[in-house]
Amino acid sequence: MGNQFSLAHLTVLGCAPPEMTYLASRAGYDFVSFRFIPLWTPGEPAYLPEDKFMIRKTKAALAETGVRMLDLELARILADNDPKSYVPAMEVAAELGARHVISSAWTTDRTDRNFLIERFSEICDLARSFGLTVNLEFPSFSRLTNLQEAADIVRAANRPNGGILIDTLYVHFSRVGLDELDELPRQWFHLAHICDGPEQIPATRNGLVHVARDARLHLGEGSIDVAAILDRMPQIPYSIELPNVEQVRELGYEEHARRCLQKARHYLDTHSRRQPIKATA
Repeated sequence: MGNQFSLAHLTVLGCAPPEMTYLASRAGYDFVSFRFIPLWTPGEPAYLPEDKFMIRKTKAALAETGVRMLDLELARILADNDPKSYVPAMEVAAELGARHVISSAWTTDRTDRNFLIERFSEICDLARSFGLTVNLEFPSFSRLTNLQEAADIVRAANRPNGGILIDTLYVHFSRVGLDELDELPRQWFHLAHICDGPEQIPATRNGLVHVARDARLHLGEGSIDVAAILDRMPQIPYSIELPNVEQVRELGYEEHARRCLQKARHYLDTHSRRQPIKATA
């Protein structure tokens, strides 16, 4: 099977799910990744599962184009949020054919490991009833800043549908070693976020956030060895998470999404996979 690609929500942040689906189809994507659990970030539109009209239009767009929903964002672990509030979005995601949920931790207490394990376990249990996996991400400016911390939570939770979301940018920011990826169970990998990034890792939280949300680079145009990272994982769908404010302003959403995919295909076609890494129990 060849590489399959999803258009991530953050890449075309201003597009509503129905519009995003048609755009992804025209650009050549296999999947789309929707954010039906809003962050309530100032200036970011919210697409709620309770918006029945929007959901009907999204379902029609998926059926018309043949594009599939890959994953649901973003089931965050927060100190004051009940994971049960994510159930409506999970239900809608399952109805639309999604396979996965993305999660991340945004508490501030550095001694809250047990709380993180409990909450991640609960999110997994809720998602499992809808046939969804839950994939824990480690943004370098979140509570879990590296792969070891995220893997510790997934391992301790020990849920059959739990996994790790590898984002190539955060692998770079956190200086994750390839050997660390080799040590993870293969069944933890369900999808990956891919993009490239600058050689110089920002020294401040604001700098990290700026690159992550506004200035990611096309594969092959930065300094991340994306191919080496992906070689350490089984063949899984790649969600192109590549927000770049300047390129969207210059090209518009659709052409930006199209170029993201074209450059990703070219990069991966010219960086053939090495011998499969041995499975880890």
